[in-house]
Amino acid sequence: MPKIVDPESRRAEVADALFRLAVREGLHRVSLRTVAAEAGLNVGSVRHYFDGQAELMRFAMRTVIDRVSARLTEKVEALGDVGGLSPAERRAARTELLAELLPLDDVRRAEVTVFLEFAVASRTDERLADLAREAASGTRALVGRVLAALDLDDPDTEVRRLTALIDGLSLNGVLHPDLWSPAEALSALRTHLDALDQS
Repeated sequence: MPKIVDPESRRAEVADALFRLAVREGLHRVSLRTVAAEAGLNVGSVRHYFDGQAELMRFAMRTVIDRVSARLTEKVEALGDVGGLSPAERRAARTELLAELLPLDDVRRAEVTVFLEFAVASRTDERLADLAREAASGTRALVGRVLAALDLDDPDTEVRRLTALIDGLSLNGVLHPDLWSPAEALSALRTHLDALDQS
């Protein structure tokens, strides 16, 4: 009897294989053949689910965006009404939420690494540009939501500053983990948010 394969599970397996390759060797090494080998599949199996390289890349980038978004949504829903939290608890909740965007553990490091690889590729590959813009806009919108509760003199400028800080911490955490440990990145984020809260 032939084995029944769930298409969505198989596509997720292929995306995970692509992520592992991108983290280990860079996006330039990713092809249908290398992803198939990483996933333990033949190339025909991968082609069954993806028409070609471009569709595979878009699916993988969409997967990163959706996974991070789902985790953030789950955290926001778990927080519920922040009005009942103490100021210290609200600061901690803001930090924890935005920390999801930083490479603080293996899962987030892989996601940030893959996202950075895609963001760089989108500069010259217009097939990825809309997804890269969606991710950047999503980050900015999240930062705006997190800062909305604060009484800031210039909220738009603060959203840009905090977004740039998160981008910088993410980039340096991936490129120079020896110089920016997860604890240091988290401390920088917390310090910035605490300063905003007291301004």
